[in-house]
Amino acid sequence: MAYNSKPAAASTRPAVLLVPGLSGSGENHWQTRWENELPDCRKVDLGLWEDPHRNTWINKLNLAIHRAGQPVVLVAHSLGCLLTAWWAKFEQPGWCDPVIGALLVAPPEADFFPLDERIARFAPTPCDALPFPSILVASRDDPWMGFNTAKALARRWNSEFVDAGERGHINADSGLGDWRFGQRLLDRLIGAASTRRETAAAMPPGHGDWAEGLEYRA
Repeated sequence: MAYNSKPAAASTRPAVLLVPGLSGSGENHWQTRWENELPDCRKVDLGLWEDPHRNTWINKLNLAIHRAGQPVVLVAHSLGCLLTAWWAKFEQPGWCDPVIGALLVAPPEADFFPLDERIARFAPTPCDALPFPSILVASRDDPWMGFNTAKALARRWNSEFVDAGERGHINADSGLGDWRFGQRLLDRLIGAASTRRETAAAMPPGHGDWAEGLEYRA
């Protein structure tokens, strides 16, 4: 099933904020296609696409999240994944409030010999468990981060891990079109996160057993 395009009540339908990485997402990137084709999807304009500054990006993401005025799901690619983790670390949001979930696609290595020196500006990679349900998607032949390293990162972030097979950096060069598999993951994340948010008030702060031990393959 693809992303649900049927209208839902404004109070229950989350905003989907697309968080690109270096250079933004070009016209053939699946994030751009999602913004053009799917309801309630919009990119966060972080600016400084070729010269990213961590704290500036954190502030811009924080502004976009709070301007949404409704529950938010983040869909991050590459450096956007590290940005999402830094936002959570700095802002210390409550469990599933205001972000109810995150789809984290192809995070890059920042700590040890990053492929691009600009990625190192976001080192060290935050190791804290994320305060919302999340799915981390990794490719077996991604030059930006080794597959086993991505698995270990998913464990640290308490994210469900998804094996995307051999899809490179899961970007425009991967030839994914509108990436229907990713849309299915987004559907599943929204469903699970929305359910969890309904009971979040009864959970202790930092509770995060949603994805423990889970792994999924494309």
